[in-house]
Amino acid sequence: MSAFYHVCFTVPDLNAAMQDFSAAAGVTWKEPVSASIGEWDYRIVFTAGGAPFIELIEAPPGGPWGDTTEARFHHLGFWTSDIEAGSRRLTQNGFPQAFSGCPWGRPFAYHRLNSIGSHIELVDQDRQQSFIDSWHHGGQPMPAINEEAFPWNPSH
Repeated sequence: MSAFYHVCFTVPDLNAAMQDFSAAAGVTWKEPVSASIGEWDYRIVFTAGGAPFIELIEAPPGGPWGDTTEARFHHLGFWTSDIEAGSRRLTQNGFPQAFSGCPWGRPFAYHRLNSIGSHIELVDQDRQQSFIDSWHHGGQPMPAINEEAFPWNPSH
């Protein structure tokens, strides 16, 4: 078992969501970053401190995050030892891929879990040092799902 390393909410107003989370839970934030993937521009931020992180994404409606006109829980993020194997495993077990960043050189994928009404994000562990350098400077490595040794078998 590998622990999730972040929980993500899509929000229509990043600054307001950061302020509200800080007031409600006392969390502190890193500096927001503007970025794009494909044709989609977005702003992203993570809490300071350590895992599990809270991630907020502000983006126009459509694209990888769907309807972003209202704030909502979007996904739990997990590191994986192999993004292709992990994505294939989830798809084969009935959790369809909703979006992959791989075609844009971003080794992550969202898979829909209807039973929880949301997504699981798998991120290749090869991106972990970059994440630590950007969002948790000096932080320790986090565990990843070992796709070769994954224990769940749908026939049991």
